[in-house]
Amino acid sequence: MMLLIMFSILLFLLSINVPIAVGIAVTTVIAMVVNQGPSFLIDTAIVLYDGTMKFPLIAIPLFILAGSIMNTAGISRRLIAFASALVGFVKGGLAMINIAVSMFFAEISGSAVADVAALGSILIPAMKKKGYPGPFSAAVTSSSASLAIIIPPSIPMILYAVMAQSSVVQLFVAGIIPGILGGFMMMFAAYIYARKKDLPVEEAFDIQNLKKTAKEASLAFTLPLIILGGIFGGVVTATEGAGLAVIAALVIGFIHKELDFKSFYKAASEGATQTAVVMLLVGASVLLGEFLTIEQIPQKVAESIIGLTNNKYFVLMILNVFLLIIGLFLHSAAAIILTVPIVMPLVNAVGIDPVHFGIIVTLNLAIGQQTPPVASVLVTACSVAKADIWEVTRANIIFIGVLLVLLLLVTYVPAVPMTLVEFFYRS
Repeated sequence: MMLLIMFSILLFLLSINVPIAVGIAVTTVIAMVVNQGPSFLIDTAIVLYDGTMKFPLIAIPLFILAGSIMNTAGISRRLIAFASALVGFVKGGLAMINIAVSMFFAEISGSAVADVAALGSILIPAMKKKGYPGPFSAAVTSSSASLAIIIPPSIPMILYAVMAQSSVVQLFVAGIIPGILGGFMMMFAAYIYARKKDLPVEEAFDIQNLKKTAKEASLAFTLPLIILGGIFGGVVTATEGAGLAVIAALVIGFIHKELDFKSFYKAASEGATQTAVVMLLVGASVLLGEFLTIEQIPQKVAESIIGLTNNKYFVLMILNVFLLIIGLFLHSAAAIILTVPIVMPLVNAVGIDPVHFGIIVTLNLAIGQQTPPVASVLVTACSVAKADIWEVTRANIIFIGVLLVLLLLVTYVPAVPMTLVEFFYRS
């Protein structure tokens, strides 16, 4: 009952435009005072501070900053040119270019919103100019950007790892196959749409142009090798890999002579703003977690569901429905922070691998980024495309369907996310 009351209070606060982090903190404080008395509030500030001081969380501002630098240093533009030369000759090639570049950009930024902001301002106008419908242009940009939280490195995966006390590196590895598979499934869907609507090719295949654009983008290709190679090779931690990403992006920006102090200041300011939003959520989440632990609410939820069934696949179905509903109303960071501490006792009790569940959570939230009313990534794409959100949502159904199929595969065929994890870390 207390959990339902808290959720109702939170929804009310969000409905009057109270920031999510403030809403979570206020809701928790009210519940604490009602259940524990005002004396519990003495340590509130300390709990909020300690919650944001975990070492893995340092990776979040660093990956955000790396993505911002990429956008201002001409790296995104070079990647688009290479992808255009590579797949632009295919029917609907510009849509495939959009997806391909999003997959590559995801390997560096870890943020779907950053992906849309960096690539959408270039690709959406280009697609509309070539005759693609505006809503479809926004839809393919938005959905492919959500691959950024599936393909490593992923900021939501870092948050999940901290909340669930799981391995960040194993989560990154588990996201590789689902992310690549999702990208190719989206490309196939875009190709079918392009054939049906007789959309144009971007350009004829030219091996010389491919070589030229590959050479121009060659430094950008080193970024995933530096970041993911270092992390997966055990040379650096995920947090240190994020630091390497910033340094590499800066070096490449200066080599390209497209990064000066003014553009760096702009990138750093954008990164600081995004980081502040996430870290406020993290601090509020720790306060909420403290209350949930004292009241043993997660254990009670687990006992209630296990009373219905202890079959892990049926439990996964229940959790998928729950997460899809939560994703309609909350941003990915807030959804992780609110739900993971509640459901982890249930996940552990029925024998679900925490790494496997982390990929399931991430995919659910990727879908949530595409489904109104909140739909943070979709809204950003609509803003760039100057398109109506409901028209874009109709065009986006085909790509949401792809993400749902991928979710079912990841949920009920554990080998899809877990094969590489088992091979590298558990064999």
